[in-house]
Amino acid sequence: MSVNHVPAAPFVLGDWGTTRLRLFRLDGEDVVARLSGPGALEGDAEAALAERLDLWKAEGPLSEVVLCGMAGAPGALVAAGYAACPADAAQWLSSRARLEVAGIPVSVLPGLSCKDSEGVPEVMRGEEAQVFGALALHPELGSGEHLIALPGTHCKWVSVVNGTIVGFRTHPTGELFALLAGQSTLTGPEKLPDGTAGEGTFDEGFARGLDRCEDSLTGALFEARAARMLDGRSKDWSRGYISGLLIGGEVSAQVPTGISVVLIGDPALSALYDRALAARGCTSRKIDGDAAVLAGLAIAKGQKA
Repeated sequence: MSVNHVPAAPFVLGDWGTTRLRLFRLDGEDVVARLSGPGALEGDAEAALAERLDLWKAEGPLSEVVLCGMAGAPGALVAAGYAACPADAAQWLSSRARLEVAGIPVSVLPGLSCKDSEGVPEVMRGEEAQVFGALALHPELGSGEHLIALPGTHCKWVSVVNGTIVGFRTHPTGELFALLAGQSTLTGPEKLPDGTAGEGTFDEGFARGLDRCEDSLTGALFEARAARMLDGRSKDWSRGYISGLLIGGEVSAQVPTGISVVLIGDPALSALYDRALAARGCTSRKIDGDAAVLAGLAIAKGQKA
């Protein structure tokens, strides 16, 4: 007697950050479609998710949705708390929030929290999925001690010991760059007084920022404007200079000279951190952020808490 095997319906994994939603529809292990959307705190989160799930439901049934990131923040999709460090993957997944959206069961994973030796509090949402996903993709990272950096709006520096996240530190470098380079007067007007755009590339400005990254930040920042006025530097040069100051200062604060760091995230942004690390005699290993978060969410899907 033959037994008919009914294949499992496709499912959805998603990383919902402060600025954007990334959804991945998977059939087995294959990503077959992607959708994006607004940040988790930008309006009605449930309606935004339902709208996108309905698009995919029109093509066939979906079995479940697993989300990480700011979907679990207060005022977003549903409140999901924080698992306290030290935490391994099982402890991270031991509690999650559940609801139903567009008729589909949705799990929202918690973030992580910690306090340092002086009681300074730290929280993360979403980056922990990338870290545990990286450990799943590269099992050798599950042994020994590793420093993992996740560049972004709020860059996380995560200490991992034998597969357990023992603590982390946040630098809101991306947010500071957006404010200083986009909303302050430091980069100056588009055109210089002589009517030209000025000279110098972003990369050249970044190199100068790295040169000054251990100077007092508030004192060093004004070169972004003064170099335009007196040295004819371009706006791109000034933006690069601010980026080099901020990323270089962050790396200097976090990394002893000559160590190895794992970078998880967008390749272009990771490349800037790689330059700052190299300037301190450090090496890096780069892991794609999308691959890491998908691997972390897949762990969550497979482990029903």
